[in-house]
Amino acid sequence: MHVLHVVGARPNFMKAAPVLRALAAHGIQNTLVHTGQHYDAAMSDVFFQQLEMPEPDCNLEVGSGSHAQQTAAVMLAFEPVVIERQPDLVLVYGDVNSTLAAALVCAKLAVPVGHVEAGLRSRDRTMPEEINRLLTDQLSDLLFTPSADGDENLLREDIDPAKIHLVGNVMIDTLVRLLPKAEAHIPADLPQPYALVTLHRPSNVDDLPWLRELLDTLVELSQQLLVIFPVHPRTRQRFSEVGSSSNISARLRFLEPQPYLEFLALQQRAALVITDSGGIQEETTYLGVPCLTVRENTERPITVAQGTNQLVGRDLARLRKAAAEILEGGRKEVRNPVPLWDGHASDRIANIVVRRQAWLKAR
Repeated sequence: MHVLHVVGARPNFMKAAPVLRALAAHGIQNTLVHTGQHYDAAMSDVFFQQLEMPEPDCNLEVGSGSHAQQTAAVMLAFEPVVIERQPDLVLVYGDVNSTLAAALVCAKLAVPVGHVEAGLRSRDRTMPEEINRLLTDQLSDLLFTPSADGDENLLREDIDPAKIHLVGNVMIDTLVRLLPKAEAHIPADLPQPYALVTLHRPSNVDDLPWLRELLDTLVELSQQLLVIFPVHPRTRQRFSEVGSSSNISARLRFLEPQPYLEFLALQQRAALVITDSGGIQEETTYLGVPCLTVRENTERPITVAQGTNQLVGRDLARLRKAAAEILEGGRKEVRNPVPLWDGHASDRIANIVVRRQAWLKAR
């Protein structure tokens, strides 16, 4: 059997790495296609090395562009790869443009598609990722969900229940596997306590007046603890446009985007995390680290209902209040471990793929 994996952004690598490993353990041939939707040449080698995954078999190098341009570019470049490689199954990950583009190509070519991290919904169709999720799930033959709410969402959308498989969270597989190694990447001069900040969504960083107010709020927070801010390239560009002051630069510790192990080490020891990232909401829930999500909604509501995550929206007064409560000892505790977030989601995916292939051969 031949499975082709499509990845387009850093979170996809964290999801694909354990699945590649689990399928290889069953003797399945894997092909890894990197669309090049997001690519950082400076960090690429260390990222693949840390995740212990093979280099991509091909890189489509589509680069940046509008959502339509990027989706179209992936489709044009990916179709010949599918025709040439003739996979039995294509696995797509997450909710980036590459995910939908690959699913569309496979649907047109009648190649089965499996969607890893299916069923997540923010119910906010102004988010491009929500459109990618909705359409990819409609096109997929196998839908691997990370939590029970994903199954419920798919059933409400009239997805055939036979296609839906609750397997757990593959990002947690990577976290569980590599968390012991993260200890070696904790900076020796790292003071305690500190807050960790990440922001990258256009709805946040492209609103320059609000971004400036957020930076001022983080400066206020830095009077109580160190604020560490690994800066996404898009966010760094906006900083230059908003004209961040020397006071901001002096009070906040800005870093370049961090490799996986370094960032995991920072998350693990943070007093709190402020983010607009979906994956970080999940990782902090597993780690038991308080997380304040600067969004009005989340496609991962289980991190709020069962984890340490709080939605503060873009209400900076609410952000300040929630941060103060955490620092005063009012941490939100994880109610119970999320079912199947146990480090074995990729094994469950591999077992389902193998059983499906055996069933197809027996027909």
